[in-house]
Amino acid sequence: MNIVEELIGDVLVEIINVDRASYNEAAKFKEMLDEKIKSGTTKIVVDLTACEFIDSTFLGVLVSVLRKVSKEQGDLRLVGFKPAVRAMFELTRMFRVFESYEDLKEAVDSFNK
Repeated sequence: MNIVEELIGDVLVEIINVDRASYNEAAKFKEMLDEKIKSGTTKIVVDLTACEFIDSTFLGVLVSVLRKVSKEQGDLRLVGFKPAVRAMFELTRMFRVFESYEDLKEAVDSFNK
């Protein structure tokens, strides 16, 4: 799985560089973020700009990670919805659960407000 990690201040940015984020990517991504949370990361932005599609398994990982980071008084925010990804979030009503932003800078800056 092609994930680029970037630290902007104290915000971990996970850039998902795949067309289809599905079962194959979900387990590895969950493992990566679980380790980051265990090591103290509490502010996470997941950039989905490159994703044309995410499946329910990958969405489930995002929910799981959000729960874990919330228990540590942190948050996970999303950025970069393409139409099919936005439709998945609307269909599952997950747009009510996650804070989402139009661009990366806006998402990162939202942690400092």
